[in-house]
Amino acid sequence: MVSFVFRKRRNYAVAQVDVFSGRAFLWAEAAAWALRRVRRPYVLTLHGGNLPAWSRRHPKRVRALLQGAAVVTTPSRYLQEQMRPYRSDLVLLPNGLDIARYPLRPRRELQPALMWLRAFHEIYNPTMAVHVLAALAHDFPDARLIMVGPDKGDGSLQRVLKTAEELGVGAHLETPGGVPKSDVPVWLDRGDVFLNTTNVDNTPVSVIEALACGLCVVSTNVGGIPYLLEDGVDALVVPPNDAEAMAQAVRRVLTEPGLAERLSRNARAKAERFDWSVALPKWEVLLRSVRGRVGRDDGGSHDIQRAQLG
Repeated sequence: MVSFVFRKRRNYAVAQVDVFSGRAFLWAEAAAWALRRVRRPYVLTLHGGNLPAWSRRHPKRVRALLQGAAVVTTPSRYLQEQMRPYRSDLVLLPNGLDIARYPLRPRRELQPALMWLRAFHEIYNPTMAVHVLAALAHDFPDARLIMVGPDKGDGSLQRVLKTAEELGVGAHLETPGGVPKSDVPVWLDRGDVFLNTTNVDNTPVSVIEALACGLCVVSTNVGGIPYLLEDGVDALVVPPNDAEAMAQAVRRVLTEPGLAERLSRNARAKAERFDWSVALPKWEVLLRSVRGRVGRDDGGSHDIQRAQLG
């Protein structure tokens, strides 16, 4: 990554660097160091529901990184508020999504077809989805759950499979693993209710994808979720790590007249706010303003482009 910054320095005028918590933070620091060495302005973009907690443990590093950027953006009001102690002028630029790639199927008369889309990692609490399935199985014996996502190797996938067998719903669970991004809409179309079980979150693209396809979203109310979803309007939200509350919310969606159709219709309307046709012009204005502010030209071919380095 650092070598890329040096080798390609004549091909970009402004760089954009993604910032995550944990070990990934080091890559953002390295990219920022290299960009300063080649005298290129850069924009930082904050990501991840765990970034605020990590920043409280490493405030000096976070403040130093953020203060060195021309602009710092965030895709959610949650991170905008949480990260202000480290830099006050954070710019809100939501994640972009090509909505046209996500065909809408309005949900009216639902099947108990549950969909989960995330990496198998403990912070996303995947075993909760299995407990929800088990809680529903008595009233909805044909209930099924598809859990799509790569195995991150912390034992979460194995715990999901073991829990499903122990609760007697192993035959109702499908775990196809990670799938190509282009196949996500096809998999989402196989479900009617989307479960977001996470304990830590920001503005998850997986949830926005589910909204775009018109699924009825039931999510834990953590991190940036209250800034993204409106309970009873475009989704139902429940406390974290409460499988029974989530199962009850799913029962509502499956049985309450008119609820599924309202959530599905409003879900698509919410997702359309994240379309690239809305987000891209804002990025273009921001990047051009950064270049204009710096006003530097070292004689190379400088295109305004998103050089993702972190």
